[in-house]
Amino acid sequence: MSRNGHDAQRGADGHFGPHPPAHAAVFVGDFAMPRGSAFRTHWHAHHQLAWSARGLLRVRSEQGVWLLPPTLALWIPAGVRHATESEGDAIMRSPYVDPACCPHIGWGEPTVVTVTALLRALIDRLVGTDLAPDARSRAEAVLFDELRPVPVTSVSAPRPRDPRAREVADGLRADPADARTLADWGTRVGASARTLARLFVAETGLAFGQWRERLRMQAAMPHLAAGLPVEPVARRVGYASASSFTAAFHRVVGVTPRQYFPVN
Repeated sequence: MSRNGHDAQRGADGHFGPHPPAHAAVFVGDFAMPRGSAFRTHWHAHHQLAWSARGLLRVRSEQGVWLLPPTLALWIPAGVRHATESEGDAIMRSPYVDPACCPHIGWGEPTVVTVTALLRALIDRLVGTDLAPDARSRAEAVLFDELRPVPVTSVSAPRPRDPRAREVADGLRADPADARTLADWGTRVGASARTLARLFVAETGLAFGQWRERLRMQAAMPHLAAGLPVEPVARRVGYASASSFTAAFHRVVGVTPRQYFPVN
């Protein structure tokens, strides 16, 4: 049971969500997620705003993969199958929105929004189940007004199926800073550089360089979320300087590391 008293529920069809209070357009699920915990693939009858009040969340769907610090949340439309994992210890505090009571937002796919101080305060207020109906309705209306999309893209780096390309991918997941070329990897896995390049495009939808860049951004995000400076994070994931890493981060994610993880 979550801190606000909502029972979690999961049906055989994969639906998951807390029980809403009566007559609420928005209700908030409040879940402690210790390191390594996860909600496996499921869907909701309500729209969800996946948000971590503390820590880093990873949300996966067919549309992509998102790593979410407390400054960002992901709008997940009703019916979209997804999985949510904690990256370290996290507190997930997610508003769920009744589609019948939701103003037309027009987001048919998962959409990243910025979590302003006001939006955070509104979510915290709506955790309570003792709000008067008029007060709850006002808070819900302002919450909808605060949903502002930001130009953040998914950092999905799919795992190839072919065992030769998969060995390359797994090696780079273990050590994102590994700078070996496809020709170098080919000597190890028994395939030419051309074959490996073709496999990455065919099985991940990305050229090898693009795939490795996304993987490095995924690897960097937990370090950035923990407050490590950009320069040592850049070196950990294979970049010679903070400036080259920042340029790559902006190119892949859509914002700079400091815009994604503001310094408190």
